[in-house]
Amino acid sequence: MTVVQMETFAKVAELKSFSAAADALGYAQSTVTTQIRQLEEELNCLLFERLGKRTVLTREGSRLVPYAEKMLSLMKEIPAGIASPDEPAGMLRIGVSESLCYHRIPGLLLRYKEQNPKVDLRISFVEHRTFPEQLKQGVLDMVYTLNPLIESPGLKLLHKTKESLGFFAAPDFLVKTRKSLTEADLADMPLLLTGHQCSFRAMLLAALEKENIRPNIILETSSKSILKQFAVNRFGIAFIPDMIAEEEVRKKTLKKLPWAGAEFPIFAQLFVHKDKYVNAAMQSMLDILSADQRI
Repeated sequence: MTVVQMETFAKVAELKSFSAAADALGYAQSTVTTQIRQLEEELNCLLFERLGKRTVLTREGSRLVPYAEKMLSLMKEIPAGIASPDEPAGMLRIGVSESLCYHRIPGLLLRYKEQNPKVDLRISFVEHRTFPEQLKQGVLDMVYTLNPLIESPGLKLLHKTKESLGFFAAPDFLVKTRKSLTEADLADMPLLLTGHQCSFRAMLLAALEKENIRPNIILETSSKSILKQFAVNRFGIAFIPDMIAEEEVRKKTLKKLPWAGAEFPIFAQLFVHKDKYVNAAMQSMLDILSADQRI
């Protein structure tokens, strides 16, 4: 079997169409059909079935998909893996948490590209629930995430920096006049929270539940920008990472409320899969992050 055959197989599996795969790859449809037939003959099994106008994977075809993905991923890694350590090159695929893109990532990537002009950076947003599998499948090379400390046998932690979460409201938003706030003070306050899958939200709700406080959630969204905007317009109190609200605090459109309740430890963390070889392009990213470490 060849890389070309695997690429063709993966494209047919993705698009569920021989003709669409041919168009995407720039082949004649007969070429795609021939490559799949040759692959089926070598593996001695049927990879696709045509059910009317539909093309579906057989059980054997489904089993081949992760192998094809790994094979194609390794091919993409070769340029970076064999490049001179003095001049990183190739493609580097990085998954990042949305929160880090408000402050940390833009400057980091600018410095990286200045130092590594031959590296082709590919950036995508990730969720903490799914990124370990993306690293395992080779869809991503590295992940830079903002979360509570993550410990997983399938991951290797290369770098971490402690960050902080806070409660933010408009300067004239009515809150109880206290030197500091605790969970009890949040009982009747309108809260602006991240979505159900967000670890920040889970940490806060766990702290409130421990104190038997039922939260008054008036808005929940995965968009930190929307949370900030609602807070600026005095709809409630946003619970978000401090780094996200830095500009608004500087402009005095938001203020950070004094908090004396439970701690919410979070970290900016850089991960690779436990078996991943850290090539020159990846090491350069790690070096830049380490140089930028604040604590």
